[in-house]
Amino acid sequence: MVLNKKLHSAKREKNDEFYTQLSDIEKELDHYKQHFRDKTVYCNCDDPTVSQFFYYFSNNFPILGLKKLITTCYKNQQRDLFSRADNEQAIKLEFDGFRKDERMANIEDIGITHLKEDGDFRSEESIELLKEADIVVTNPPFSLFREYVAQLMEHDRKFLIIGNMNAITYKEIFPLIKDNRLWLGPSITSGDREFGVPDHYPLTAASHRIDDKGNKFVRVKGVRWFTNLDHKKRNEELILYRKYTPEEYPHYDNYDAIEVGKTKEIPQNWGGVMGVPITFLDKYNPDQFEIVGLSASAGYNRAIVGLQFMGDRDARASVNSKTKYARIFIRNRRPQT
Repeated sequence: MVLNKKLHSAKREKNDEFYTQLSDIEKELDHYKQHFRDKTVYCNCDDPTVSQFFYYFSNNFPILGLKKLITTCYKNQQRDLFSRADNEQAIKLEFDGFRKDERMANIEDIGITHLKEDGDFRSEESIELLKEADIVVTNPPFSLFREYVAQLMEHDRKFLIIGNMNAITYKEIFPLIKDNRLWLGPSITSGDREFGVPDHYPLTAASHRIDDKGNKFVRVKGVRWFTNLDHKKRNEELILYRKYTPEEYPHYDNYDAIEVGKTKEIPQNWGGVMGVPITFLDKYNPDQFEIVGLSASAGYNRAIVGLQFMGDRDARASVNSKTKYARIFIRNRRPQT
């Protein structure tokens, strides 16, 4: 797919500055409002002068009952939209509430200071701000997703971030999902999303547009919200209506598990292991299912796969010698008999 190739190219060239639209932020944050009262929110990958994350949190400050909002970004202190991050100094914005009778934040309400370092989320200065925060909400660089999540885990922060769906298969990310330390948000489960990009970003994909102000946007497939904040949809039980038969659910050639091609086709009466697409995580309820492992690459890694490999070559799950795309191995905790 052209857009997937574009994402891989962005990763190689570090052209991964995708700016989240306000509508997508509003739809997702609506599921977490109870988590933010008296909390400090840190958006550490956002140009604070134009960030839609800053706009959302600053204008919903009293509704959410926030304590403080902090935003920083990498080498970017220009007030024009999507600057090229080529400055040697970054800025920080802090906001701790409205002045009396105000309905929206204005520049006098916001503390603007220059950072001593470049604003990289890995810098000592940014890490100190991370320690001050309760919840991190942002769209981190796709190319640094592994390192970004590792830092959040190291400092035991709550978070809500955007990443590519394929991050589920990373050996650094999947164990966190398996151990219920990270899961998907509810508002994006299929289709694609539109992101703003800097003015120097090459528009080579078919799905792009430029608005009347000259701002560039691209549509990206396979994005998801990743979080460790609980939400109600995570506790909804998936209704199962199919029955297992050997004809409809063949065993894999190289694993003691059955193939289930679609999440909605999970059989209600199968108590063994089954392989499902990674999009199963959109419907995953940890009380209903146990995640056993993942088969996503040719190399066998018992710690990730979680099942004994019974083949002699390619460790990806296969049926009748036909290799399947990445499969998550799961078990129904309460199969019907």
